[in-house]
Amino acid sequence: MGGQAPRARYLIFGASSVALLMSSIDSTIVATALPTLTRDLSTSISWSSWAVTAYLFGQTVAAPVAGRLSDSWGRRRMFLLFVVTFTIASLLSGLSVNVYMLVACRFVQALGGGGFMPSAVGIVSDRFGRDRDRAIGLFSSVFPIGALLGPALGGFIVAYGSWREIFFINVPVGVVLLVLLVRVLPRSQAKATGATIDVAGSLLMAGALLGVMFALNQLGERGPASVLPWALGLIGVACGAGFWMWQGRTKWPIIPPALLRRPAFGIVNGLNVLYGASALGIFSLVPLFAQDAYGLGPLQAGTLLTARALGMVAVAAAASMALRRTGYRLPMLVGFALIAIGLLLMWLPASALGPYAWLGLASMACGMGVGMAGPASNNAALELMPDQVAAISGLRGMFRQIGGIISVSVIALVIARGAGPVPVLRGAFLGLAAIAVAAIPAIVGVPEARHREP
Repeated sequence: MGGQAPRARYLIFGASSVALLMSSIDSTIVATALPTLTRDLSTSISWSSWAVTAYLFGQTVAAPVAGRLSDSWGRRRMFLLFVVTFTIASLLSGLSVNVYMLVACRFVQALGGGGFMPSAVGIVSDRFGRDRDRAIGLFSSVFPIGALLGPALGGFIVAYGSWREIFFINVPVGVVLLVLLVRVLPRSQAKATGATIDVAGSLLMAGALLGVMFALNQLGERGPASVLPWALGLIGVACGAGFWMWQGRTKWPIIPPALLRRPAFGIVNGLNVLYGASALGIFSLVPLFAQDAYGLGPLQAGTLLTARALGMVAVAAAASMALRRTGYRLPMLVGFALIAIGLLLMWLPASALGPYAWLGLASMACGMGVGMAGPASNNAALELMPDQVAAISGLRGMFRQIGGIISVSVIALVIARGAGPVPVLRGAFLGLAAIAVAAIPAIVGVPEARHREP
């Protein structure tokens, strides 16, 4: 990648990648601890699953706002703030005395972690210029490494230690990362345009998501005869309607109206919602499925997510470097097909290979699909508004997290109503596989790469 001061660019890329790695590890490391959390905190699966859902929710709220903050108030300043927030919240999560404190701390932790990707994309885009497509694509290979380490690390900690150490491990890493970023991020990275952040829109968006999520949670806890879940749902819908109307009136909208008028915006982010549901949401519950359906231990169950990460690592870097030849649509098509195949295998009963090998094969197929589609999807979103890469990156992350939230919340609701985790998860695997196949024709509406090589 050409240009001036290549060593400085690669140091910045490396430091940004460490932050993304830390956030990625924390999005998967908790999954293996859900049964232990449920037992140790004397709570239900519908509440302990919020340790996952709250993290997705916090990232959803943070991502678009972080993109705007990064573009307007300076990349360096915001990146450092996000690292501090993530590290402190990790410490408090490990000190939680009940599930409610844990959920609250996980939300704050995600506000920090959710800001890493938009800030990193903006920083790298500033430094790499024309080669930003490959640099940003390579970020897609950082997340699989975190997904590779997280489940195995979480399973090891739960098997031989306390679930609290899952969160404490972030503290020294966060401190080292903060020192590293202070040294390598130049103050000239700050753009500081002084643009206003859409606070009202952010609150309305958070209210919409939180209202619907709590409605689903309380529907599972109290049942449909209770007034509370329906009232919470109405509040969420009202906030969503208010958010939609407000975006056309405010000077600094989270979602620019110009984007809403483009069919490609709906297509790209509809695919991002599905991507989040199948790659982020339901896979956080795979260890629970493996333990309940086949009796695997927490360490073995956690390494199923490691198998998925291995599939991602195997193809993500190569897919990133090939984007100028393949374009965006072809790898997305292949990726979604592989995700569907992996989910279908997860739904089918284990073969003669045995449960662990069969689930590992299914996980790896899904991972290869994510690794293939991820770099192309990341860059296709940036084609919608190339001059606001951090903001667009934040929106992309928001829609993916919404997909993850929907899948986890709905599955937790059905489980809480007494259906049992195994049949519910089997049905979810099959349903998402069918939706992934049905969505493939929509990929023709995704923006294509502007700089294609023969």
